[in-house]
Parts: sequence; C-alpha cells; structure tokens
Amino acid sequence: MPRKFISSYKHAQAGIHHAVRTQRNLWIHLFCGTLVLLVAYWFKLSLMEYAILVLTICGVLVTEVLNTSIEELVNILSPEHRVEAGLAKNLGAAAVLVAALGSVIIGGLIFIPRIIK
Repeated sequence: MPRKFISSYKHAQAGIHHAVRTQRNLWIHLFCGTLVLLVAYWFKLSLMEYAILVLTICGVLVTEVLNTSIEELVNILSPEHRVEAGLAKNLGAAAVLVAALGSVIIGGLIFIPRIIK
C-alpha cells in the first residue's frame, strides 16, 4: 500500500510540474487566485469566505488541468485535423471558461459588498 501510494503521488506531482511548466493559462489562474487571496486578507474575510474562495480557485485550477489532459489526449488520438477533435478541445476550454466566470461571480458576491462600504 505505501509503495503504491508513493508511486501514485509521484505521478500526480509529475502532472502538476508538466502543467505548471507548459500551460500559460494555468499561470494566469494561479496569479489571479493569489491576488484574490491577498485582497481577501486585506479585507479580513471570515474563515468561511476564505474556504469558499479557496474551493473556487481550486475548481478553476482543476478544470484547467483537466482541459490540458483532454487536449493532450485529443492530440494523441487525432493528430490530423478533425472537426470532432476540435469540438472536444473547445468543450474542455468551455468548461474552464464556465469555472472562471463562476469564480468571478463568487468573488463579486464576497467582495462587492465590502467595496461598497
């Protein structure tokens, strides 16, 4: 069990390293997430509000990593240009967009009342 767990962890860590090294949009999401957490600290948010923001940021990052895996898989399965392959990639990108827009809405719900005060 421990050896298998360590092996699985190493594979996951390699995936994170690959995504961070190769995905510009992941860097953008990481930067924005860090900025949001710094602003949250400045506004002295509650623990629950921090938890909501962290979950939201992680949701966007997870979606971005899943989109990357979809794109890599499509590149392997369909090296030639096909409409269906493009659709699969577009749907993955749409998932990231939905997650990012949702995070903006959640951020607005948390921060706008404080900004108005």
